[in-house]
Amino acid sequence: MGKKKSNRKRKVRVALKKNRGKRARRGNLTQQARTDPERIEDIAAGERVSGKGDTSRYRTVIAAETEEGGLQIDVDLSTCHAGRVLSAIGQMSRVQLDDGRKLECTVRQVVRSLARDQRNAVVTGDRVLVGDVDAETGVIERVEPRHGVLSRSSRHRAHVIVSNVDQLMVVVPADDLKPVLVDRFLVSAEQGEIAAVLCINKIDLLDPVELVGWTGLYARLGYEVVLTSAETGAGISRLRQLLADRETVFAGQSGVGKSSLLNSIQPGLRLLTGEISSSTGKGRHVTRRTELIELDGGGYVVDTPGIRQLALWDLIPEEIEGFFVEFRPFVALCHFPDCSHTHEEGCAVKRAVETELIHESRYASYLRIHAGEDLV
Repeated sequence: MGKKKSNRKRKVRVALKKNRGKRARRGNLTQQARTDPERIEDIAAGERVSGKGDTSRYRTVIAAETEEGGLQIDVDLSTCHAGRVLSAIGQMSRVQLDDGRKLECTVRQVVRSLARDQRNAVVTGDRVLVGDVDAETGVIERVEPRHGVLSRSSRHRAHVIVSNVDQLMVVVPADDLKPVLVDRFLVSAEQGEIAAVLCINKIDLLDPVELVGWTGLYARLGYEVVLTSAETGAGISRLRQLLADRETVFAGQSGVGKSSLLNSIQPGLRLLTGEISSSTGKGRHVTRRTELIELDGGGYVVDTPGIRQLALWDLIPEEIEGFFVEFRPFVALCHFPDCSHTHEEGCAVKRAVETELIHESRYASYLRIHAGEDLV
């Protein structure tokens, strides 16, 4: 369920980023010339000598507080059209209105300014209100509250990859399955309140028997596991069933076969696919933007660019234990109520690892995330 809006409205002073004009000089130019004539030559010729200062960088808007702590701009609903963002890159978004029209939309500057701690103000999957609509273009006036969010940390800001989805398909290659990356995606799904499915792709590259340990581990934790091959068609029918009438984001590293799987699920998509680099052993980025795609069999999928590292965003160390589902029965049994499960005596989670009730690879992932390690 999405967060409900609060009815409280208040005036908000929004700092706007100037995108026109030359920057104003700091200090008193005349005084500088009198005290240090040589300083004149050091002043950039492109600076304005006078004009409005920083006060022109602010604007007062009416906004409503949401239960999740955000702000929603008050707009004239009679002049706006509701829609869904199909893709977003930079300041341009492709939006499908509820009446079926598809528009290329810019983002109102005040919307960008309110998203202070986010890499992008508008992301694929967002529900938005669009104004200034003509045959082909519009302006995004407001982003509605999000739910079902997949995000990561990027340069100390939130990089929301997609919003308003209900399922995450974690795609990993059978011949190079990295549990630490899988676990980070699963934690991100738990944090964003999204159901997660583990898709082990390219099973034609090895004997599936070799995967029994990993498939059994994640199945016991309650996650759906599906083995697939876009090359042979194995598992595609099951994958198609899992996607029907759901809104699913495909995520994983470059070269794991996300686009190839989607092409197999729905022939005719003709998504670009790439090969593994022979020099680095890593996949090449082929998908350039996150895109929302409607499926013929019902539901939507989101194809995403490959993610080589996943730094989790806004994760409080004390919360992490709750995102590892198998930890939950043991947390209350720890000797200390604030046990971090890293070094304390009398830790029930550590005892569960020692007795193999918690898999050691999962505990290793927990320790790395708790220590704040970003790389995977």
